[in-house]
Amino acid sequence: MSKPRPKHLDLTKIRFPVTAIVSGMHRISGAVLFLFIPLLLWLLQQSLATAQSFEAFRSAVSNPLLKLVLLGLLWAYLHHVCAGIRHLALDLNWSTDLGPARATSKAVLIVSIGLTLVAGAMLW
Repeated sequence: MSKPRPKHLDLTKIRFPVTAIVSGMHRISGAVLFLFIPLLLWLLQQSLATAQSFEAFRSAVSNPLLKLVLLGLLWAYLHHVCAGIRHLALDLNWSTDLGPARATSKAVLIVSIGLTLVAGAMLW
């Protein structure tokens, strides 16, 4: 006797494979980066306009909350780049088997978090 198919999916109870998690995080990181473009452009403009605006930039960036936001954006950027390279490799039919696909997904997570920690330690 087969089980009846569910009428709705409870996403909190579904255990996604690492490949799906990396793919979803790639989409989310791209959307977050797009939404934060105005903040990043304002910070760039503040850092380049005048000496006074550069001092305002330095004081704004010294805020621990903004540092955490920028660190999160740095991770989003690094994850998006690493996952994008992985997706390009998949488009070229590299590592499309299950084992290598899982390994490259784990590598994306490890590399993006590692690069974020290194860059964050240098910039904090």
